[in-house]
Order: sequence, then C-alpha cells, then structure tokens
Amino acid sequence: MINREYLAMLGNKSVIRELSEYATARGKEIGYDNVFDFSLGNPSVPAPESYRDNAIRLLQEEEPLKLHGYNPTQGDPRVKEKVAASLNARFGMSYTGNLIFPTSGAAGAIAHAIRCVTEPGEEVIVFAPYFSEYDQYVGGAGAKIRVVPMKADDFQINFEAAEGFFNEKTAAVLINTPNNPSGAVYTEETLSRLAGLMAQKSEQLGHTIFLISDEPYREIVFDGKKQPYPAKFYPHTLTCYSFSKSLSVPGERIGYVAVSPDCEQADKMVPMMGQISRGTGHNCPSSLPMLAAAFCLEDTSDLSVYETNMNLLYDTFKELGFTVPRPGGTFYIMPKALEEDAVAFCKKALKYDLVFVPGDGFKAPGFFRVAYCVDTEKVERSLAAIRRFVETEYPNR
Repeated sequence: MINREYLAMLGNKSVIRELSEYATARGKEIGYDNVFDFSLGNPSVPAPESYRDNAIRLLQEEEPLKLHGYNPTQGDPRVKEKVAASLNARFGMSYTGNLIFPTSGAAGAIAHAIRCVTEPGEEVIVFAPYFSEYDQYVGGAGAKIRVVPMKADDFQINFEAAEGFFNEKTAAVLINTPNNPSGAVYTEETLSRLAGLMAQKSEQLGHTIFLISDEPYREIVFDGKKQPYPAKFYPHTLTCYSFSKSLSVPGERIGYVAVSPDCEQADKMVPMMGQISRGTGHNCPSSLPMLAAAFCLEDTSDLSVYETNMNLLYDTFKELGFTVPRPGGTFYIMPKALEEDAVAFCKKALKYDLVFVPGDGFKAPGFFRVAYCVDTEKVERSLAAIRRFVETEYPNR
C-alpha cells in the first residue's frame, strides 16, 4: 500500500501554487503581461555579476573532480569558513566553520534545525502570520506546531497571547524576520522581549527552548534600516538562511544553518545535522552554486526595486481606504480585505486579472498577500486595475 499521509496531501495543494498556475493559464489566453500575478514570491531581479563571474571562473579554473565530486556530509570546509567569517564581520559574532551546515536553501535549513532540537511529540511555537510550509517542516519532524494569533496592527509578536503557549512540551520557537507574508521586520525591542520571555520560560520549565530564526529576506529591508540579528539577542539560536533572495538564485537551492557559538551543545549540532541529512536523503547541496555563492557573500542583487514597488502599492492601498501595515522589508505586503472573507475578496479580484493570495493559509484570515517581486512597470500598470476593482466591487467602502 502506498503512503496514505502523502496520498491525502494530494488533495491539499498549495493555494499559492494553484493561483500561480491559474495566472499562467490566464496568461496564455490574454498575454501574461496583462495578468497582474502577485501570487508567487519568485525574485524578479537578476543575480549580481559577481555570482555569474565566480561560477564561470570556477568552471574554468577549478579541478573538475574537486568541483563536481561529492561534498563532505557536514559541508565543504571552504564554504563553511567563508560563511562564518562573513557573519562575524557583519554581526559581531564568533562563529567558526564547524558551526555552519550548508543546506538546500532555507527550507532544508529549517527542516534540519527542527529535527536537531525537537523529538516526536514536542512542540514548536510560531507567530501568525507565518509561511504555511512550516506546517510540513514541523510535522515532518514528528513535532506539533502551535500558532500564536497575530497582532494585526503591525504584525509584530503578540506577546500577550504568546505567554500561554509555552509548556513542558515546548522545544523551540520558530520566527521569520523579515516576515513572509506580512513584510514585518522584528525590531530590537521585539527581539529583546522574545529573548527575555524564552529565557524565563526555559528556566521555569527546566529545559532550554531553542530559537530557530528563518532569515532569507535579511537583506531586503527598507528606509535605510537593517534587520537586527536575532542570534545577538538569544544564545540558543539556530539561524537558517538562503541565498535565494539576496542573490536572486532560488533555483540553485543554496543556504545554511548557523549554530550560535553560545548555543547549548553547539559543538554537537552540525554533526547531528550530518546524520539527519543521511537519514532524509539530503546529502549536501550542489558544489558549484555553493562555491560561487561563497565568493560573493557580501554582494546582493539590485534589491531597491522591491522598495519602489512596495511604496507604489502601499500608497495606492492607503488611498483606496485599505487597512495595511507598511512593510519594513521583503517583497510582500498584506492589506486587510474589504470584506470579512478574504477568499471571496481574492476571487472577485480575479475578474480584473489581479492575482492575490488570501491570508487564511498564513493564519491571517481577513487579510491577503501581495507578492510584488515583479517589474515596476507592471506594478504601475496594475494600479489602475486595483482602482477599478475596488471602485466597482466595493463602491461603499
């Protein structure tokens, strides 16, 4: 008999993917330029030349067997040392290469981190709104996800509600900042308060609660600000990163886990992840893209387009009467729908070839996500469609 759990999942497709597929099909009918597809968080700017140049150089200069052979289970030492040095220089940390575990993107990083610090039946706390794939990452490790309701005015952590979610089964807290889907950037105040709460609960419960920090949007922050580094606030932190957004290379699937030097049993974490990778068939990311990324760790694509797009959409939504917290980063904005049912709202938007994602899957009912990682010219053209949609469907807003 085939696996019934995964068979059942076939009937529970990702809403984001379904909408993206709809947009593609609609594009074949009317031309994709005429479909304002805000469904999928796929970077829309090219990778920096340094990434391409390093990939070409490696192909031309590196010994083929060394470049294309199997990596060590715990990752290429050259990459690990470079990542550690970069994090230390940028954030004032003291990582060493043996605390870095290369992975297949941030998804692979989170999956390894969860398995490393939880046992089946334990619980992982997340804060709504959150990336819906967390359900699979946590459940796949045999753990249970506990969702703290959102703080809708600014999408920071709802501490009043969070207090009651900690119990003897709590093994970890999983955060994502800058946040998908809301665009919120957790402030120093938020991170300090979270660290204090976790330290207090760890002491009360008699075991360490680990922080897993998902940070693929770390470089996409607006208004000249920077994302405070969560591992600076809490010692027992596993930082999960991907180069998908900073270098615009999501298809390369390159990321890492960085285990804080002050984390409990830090020296055991990466060897444990090596064993986890053996058991899950992960077996290290691809050599060439991993090495190419390691030679341009301080570089990014031209990420300024996302702030331009955000401002265009934010101003328009505000003008049209939406309640919408202003994003601090990422390439997502999350307004409150103009009716209680965000699914119905998004279905109405399809009539105007506007593809939005209802917030229900992110545990944000009544809100909808707009992924504005598209050409600015297309965002500008979408504004008229948004106005027409709102003025036609919600004249008495």
